[in-house]
Amino acid sequence: MSDQLRSARLRSGSLVLRPWLPGDLPALLDAYRDPAITAGSRAPVADEAAAERWLRDQEEGRESGLRHSFAVVDTALGTGPVGNVVLVCPARGSGRAEVGYWTAAPARGRGIAPQALEALTDWAFTVFAADGLVTLELLHRADNEASCRVAEKAGYGFAELLPAHLRWPGEGHRHERRAA
Repeated sequence: MSDQLRSARLRSGSLVLRPWLPGDLPALLDAYRDPAITAGSRAPVADEAAAERWLRDQEEGRESGLRHSFAVVDTALGTGPVGNVVLVCPARGSGRAEVGYWTAAPARGRGIAPQALEALTDWAFTVFAADGLVTLELLHRADNEASCRVAEKAGYGFAELLPAHLRWPGEGHRHERRAA
């Protein structure tokens, strides 16, 4: 993978999406103290050791090219990361990938999640077009109405209701967005 892809930084208004750094550990721990983030997470972060492991996993995912996770920093707030957006890449040629996100509680309701997701989406469709990427999927618990709103604001239309799964106890939603 190219160094440019490994160190990608995206900008959208006052938001900067950048790779997670070891110094982001306190912000990560603060975010994962929120039950809303923990409930939707595949890998909850309960303590410093888990946070360090999570940060390593993000770096390893980026190095392998299979997972591109970005810390979302709002320069207008002048703080550390207030969210995360991620692109999980499938095998080459499948044409599909998954996106995900979370926003720390103090940053919610400010439009940060849809703006960051939109920036990630544009980047993914541009960078991975040659690999045949044409569809991005966003999955969330059906009872997470805020995630439905974020998906819709970022252009991800509702695609289907998913049955209960190991990732969440109840039904889920799958939203998708296709390349222009």
